[in-house]
Amino acid sequence: MRECDKVIIETLSLAEKLIGVADKGDEVREDDSCGILYATVRDSGYKIKAMAEKEIERHKRKGLWKE
Repeated sequence: MRECDKVIIETLSLAEKLIGVADKGDEVREDDSCGILYATVRDSGYKIKAMAEKEIERHKRKGLWKE
C-alpha cells in the first residue's frame, strides 16, 4: 500500500475514534453544554469519515489504491 493511502486509512480510523468518543461522552455527560461539545465532535468525525471514504473511492477509480 502506498504511504499516502496509509495516511487516509489512519485518518478514517481517527474519524471512527472521534465518533466513538462522542457516543461515550453522550452516555456519561451531566449537562447540556457537554452535549453540544459531543455533538460537534460527532459531526466532525462523520464529516472527516465521509471525506476519507470519498478520497479512497477517488484513488480506486484512478487505479492507484492497492489493498
